[in-house]
Amino acid sequence: MVAVVKPADSKDLEEIISDALNAQKSLEISGTGSKSTLGHPMKVSQKVSLAGLNGITLYEPEELVLTARAGTPLADIESTLAQNHQELAFEPPSWGALLGNAEVQTLGGVIATNIGGPRRFRAGAPRDHLLGVSMVTGRGETVKTGGRVVKNVTGYDLCKLIAGSYGTLAVASELTVKVLPAGDKIRTVLVSGLDAREGVKVMTEVLASPYDVSAAAYITKEITKRSDVSYVSNSNATITAVRVEGAAPSVLARCRALKNLLRKNGDIEELHFHNSKRFWAEIGNVSPYIDEVGPVWKISVPPSNAVEIVKTICDKTDSEFYFDWGGGLIWVRIIDHHKDGGAHLVRAAINSCGGHATLIRASCDVRSCVPVFEPQGNAVTALTQRIKKGFDPAGILNPGRMSLLPRRDHAD
Repeated sequence: MVAVVKPADSKDLEEIISDALNAQKSLEISGTGSKSTLGHPMKVSQKVSLAGLNGITLYEPEELVLTARAGTPLADIESTLAQNHQELAFEPPSWGALLGNAEVQTLGGVIATNIGGPRRFRAGAPRDHLLGVSMVTGRGETVKTGGRVVKNVTGYDLCKLIAGSYGTLAVASELTVKVLPAGDKIRTVLVSGLDAREGVKVMTEVLASPYDVSAAAYITKEITKRSDVSYVSNSNATITAVRVEGAAPSVLARCRALKNLLRKNGDIEELHFHNSKRFWAEIGNVSPYIDEVGPVWKISVPPSNAVEIVKTICDKTDSEFYFDWGGGLIWVRIIDHHKDGGAHLVRAAINSCGGHATLIRASCDVRSCVPVFEPQGNAVTALTQRIKKGFDPAGILNPGRMSLLPRRDHAD
């Protein structure tokens, strides 16, 4: 049984990492464990839970800035922001249910994995909203980078490195993020009955329109049946969905314009606030695959290549898919059994278009033998290793989580 330690503050965290460095012990860093099965399995000497580093330490609604400790539950932050009609614009999804883990996620976990939701193509990823970080490196040193406003970042923007590093470079103890006003109204226009190619064409058209669409997705007929939104589950057809948000008069005008634009493509339905919220949460949380078995892949590609990629995969193995980000993100579930979770098929399919694929859900055995993240070229790999050595020269932080490269085993 691996021991779990829970630092009470940043000083505790620094001491834990310093002690581990001196003893050459490896550490698994986590918050509540909602994303603990993302990446490669790790063999470590000790687990560090950041759940005790909890609480909002600064919130200035007028300045659109919030600072919280890394272990602060995201739900607490979202509840506080909602009181001032504000939100985290990158729309963080919750993958706990998909991964079979805890569903309570923390701010630190969201930033460490850099996971954004359906608004990604419009609002950016978590790293684009991260203003400052206080962290402890693998050297046992506390470092503060960034600040409380966008303009005070000078020199190297280390915040961007930490976001998406999965705790392999440093352990954040406190983070400052930009927040934004939430929209007064939300409307989602649904077009039913289009095939995948037509769906991507429609999404491309609306994203190029002047109507400021904030989300666009395409789901197959089989997947619509799993939705908790009755307009979707009872459609008995594919659904192409586009969302607009903002001030009420603007949203209503843009929704009318979109319905007029899209009416020629098929039957039209409209989701209002609560149904829109529920539908886009399902898309971001990958809810259609929660109760279904099989490896799940997240594939980022140019939207123009999305249809050919899923056709290539589906022609070679039993699988299903849906599109988010206007076709720029493909969620694929592999139904047939493959020892590599379908890695060879998926990566061969995207090889010609320059996309990248991440294995989000698979068994421990599969994640132990195939690259979970898109393999990097030699130059990028060398740069990544130099950065890792600069932050964590002994390799004690989440060793091997992001790479299958040979590594020293620090476990006792």
